[in-house]
Amino acid sequence: MAVTLAPAALERVQRYLVESPDAIGLRFGVTRTGCSGWQYKADLTRDQGADDTVFEQEGVRIYVDALSLPLVDGTQIDLVKQRLGEQFLFRNPNVTAECGCGESFTTKADAA
Repeated sequence: MAVTLAPAALERVQRYLVESPDAIGLRFGVTRTGCSGWQYKADLTRDQGADDTVFEQEGVRIYVDALSLPLVDGTQIDLVKQRLGEQFLFRNPNVTAECGCGESFTTKADAA
């Protein structure tokens, strides 16, 4: 599988990378937090970790660390407009439940 960017997210990340020429791509993963267990983290990265898996889409590299990969594999990152702003949306096939506020989630692996 892979981590992919929907067209709107791809365009936005491409713009971020142009504005930050020292960045080499997008770092995407999870951190343990919140009431459900995991929270997404996404930011530009300036270095590749030894345990990173790298996905590439139209010149944009997406770096995922080994801990995060089984939890986010298959995720599509999109960008949606909401009222006056925009927000990244993560379509993750591994999610089995989310907390009430939508900030954290659990996966099939957590249920096992």
